[in-house]
Amino acid sequence: MIENQACLFGIFIINGILIGLLFDFFRILRKSFKTNDFITYVEDVLFWILAGIILLYSIFVFNDGEIRLFMFLAVLIGIIIYILSISSYIIKINVKIINCFKMIIIKIFKIISIPFTYIIKILRKIFFKPISFIIINIKKISTNYSKKLFSKKIEH
Repeated sequence: MIENQACLFGIFIINGILIGLLFDFFRILRKSFKTNDFITYVEDVLFWILAGIILLYSIFVFNDGEIRLFMFLAVLIGIIIYILSISSYIIKINVKIINCFKMIIIKIFKIISIPFTYIIKILRKIFFKPISFIIINIKKISTNYSKKLFSKKIEH
């Protein structure tokens, strides 16, 4: 009986460590990508849902659905152990890795976009310059015509 509870205590310490990892996953996302408040709220809700699923799954699988106070104490101890021991290292390393990947992806995107920027410049010269020329001339003609029309009305 005591051996079983000690084993459960260890399992729920591991659950606490997993929840700490999950929490850091969302912290890493927030440090790596700027998000608005709505996305932050969605991430918070998602964290609590996933943490609840982890705990409920473990409670049902390892203790047949019986809830004991020591389980939550073990989860808390697991979270504290994780946060005090390796959390800061995991965050730093993963943020650096994600930022490195972001820089690589940005550079690849810039390289890939070079031909498209030239194509867009050429298309602007081909299509938009004549269109803007026509629009400018139509404005000039309409302005001149309206001036002539109003000047004739004033003379009469």
